[in-house]
Amino acid sequence: MARFTRKAIIQTFREMLEKSPLDKITVTNIIERCGINRNTFYYYFRDIYDLLDSFFKEELEKVIEANANEPLQNLLKAVMEMVRENRQIVYHIFNSLNRDQLERYLFDSTNRHMYDLVKKEAEGLNVTDEDIRYVAEFYQFAFMGLFLKYLWNDMKPDVDEYIDKLSTIMEGNIRRALENCSDKNKNLSENQTEL
Repeated sequence: MARFTRKAIIQTFREMLEKSPLDKITVTNIIERCGINRNTFYYYFRDIYDLLDSFFKEELEKVIEANANEPLQNLLKAVMEMVRENRQIVYHIFNSLNRDQLERYLFDSTNRHMYDLVKKEAEGLNVTDEDIRYVAEFYQFAFMGLFLKYLWNDMKPDVDEYIDKLSTIMEGNIRRALENCSDKNKNLSENQTEL
């Protein structure tokens, strides 16, 4: 029953986001529409932003799980298509948050996924966890910037064109960045051995 109630709250929130900006949706609106009391809402979520985080993570998880073994460009394409399919919801969120909130939110919610992707690319290389985190953060900020630009440009160009351009630029770069870290670690190790 608990799982059902949580899902019902998230689904109601999703339906409301299709019609209203995030900053116009209140906990009161949600509980009235769901037919639950305030305590039930707060049992599952701290506030609207916690609910937004859960909603976003569930949507993102579905796309990531469905494309887990795909190349990065296919995963990005799937994420961008999900964004385009949910255009109204995305803009109701995008236009309700200030830029700092939005960037922090995007960064926090994609952090683990980018780390996992870079860690997978690092297999067989002499890199530290710090190297992996640094490379993951670099690409996370790059993708986040491109994503924000995509939103600012009213989701143009189309997803295929956007991902094709991005793929041309990115092809093999994460692995090369990790190889550079590995080479540096190897050189540092050799220099320390000589001392």
